[in-house]
Amino acid sequence: MNIRRVPFDHPDAVKLNDEVQAEYHVRYGDGGDATPLDPTDFEPPNGVFLIAYDEYDSPVATGGWRAQDANDEGNRDGDAELKRMFVVASARGLGLARRILAALEEDARAAGRARMVLETGLKQPEAIALYTSSGYEPCEKFGYYRFHESSRCFAKPLGS
Repeated sequence: MNIRRVPFDHPDAVKLNDEVQAEYHVRYGDGGDATPLDPTDFEPPNGVFLIAYDEYDSPVATGGWRAQDANDEGNRDGDAELKRMFVVASARGLGLARRILAALEEDARAAGRARMVLETGLKQPEAIALYTSSGYEPCEKFGYYRFHESSRCFAKPLGS
C-alpha cells in the first residue's frame, strides 16, 4: 500500500468521502455525517488528509486530522480531530485503518498537537474496536454530535 497526502477536495478523496457518507446513511439513516468540513481544515500544518492506494493505484482507504482548539463544541486547546477514517469493503481486514491512524497520529504529534480526539457512533463497533485497541479512551463529548445519544467520543494523548 502507498499512503499519500492529498487535498480533502482531491477527486479520490471526494469519491471515498461519498462512499463513507453512503455507509453512514445505511447505518444511521440520516443522510451521512453532517459535521461541517472545509478542505482548508486539512491543510498542513493545521491538518492533513491521507489516502491509501493499492497496487493498482486505486484509492482504498482515507483518514485525516484537523486542528481544534478550545471552542463552544467542547474541544480543548491542542486537539487534533480525526475525521473520515474509512476503508472500502474490499480492502478491510488488511490493517489499512491502523496504518493510516498511526500516520495521522505521527503527523499531528509533529505539528505540536497534544491529543487526538474522535467522535464515532454505536453503530460502528469495528471503529470503536480499532480505537480502543490503539490506546484511545472514552472522553467528554465534543463536536457536532455531542448531544446525540448514540455518539461516542474518544481521545489519546499524543505526547512528544
